[in-house]
Amino acid sequence: MPHLLVRGVKAEQMAVISQPLTEELAAICQCGTDNFTIECLQTTGVFDGKIVDSYPFVEVAWFERGQETRDQFAQAVTKHVLSLGVPEVEVAFFAYQKESYYINGKHF
Repeated sequence: MPHLLVRGVKAEQMAVISQPLTEELAAICQCGTDNFTIECLQTTGVFDGKIVDSYPFVEVAWFERGQETRDQFAQAVTKHVLSLGVPEVEVAFFAYQKESYYINGKHF
């Protein structure tokens, strides 16, 4: 169920790495590849009165799996995004709380 929201990287680029990335992430999280959602957000950066490229940034929303898994996950995402020729990328995690998560209106 990890949900990756990607800014500053084109959807066409992410499509190239999506299969090997989700396979590696599934191995790290010990789940199926169908548990992952990757969405590329179309954003417009502005700075100093000009329109600029958005900074490469990946937000990961998930149920917490611990520091070791988080480190491995971040390293895998970083490796795959950098392989696209992106010079730098940041990854941030947001943990869902089970008591605050619902599927079709029913508590998880």
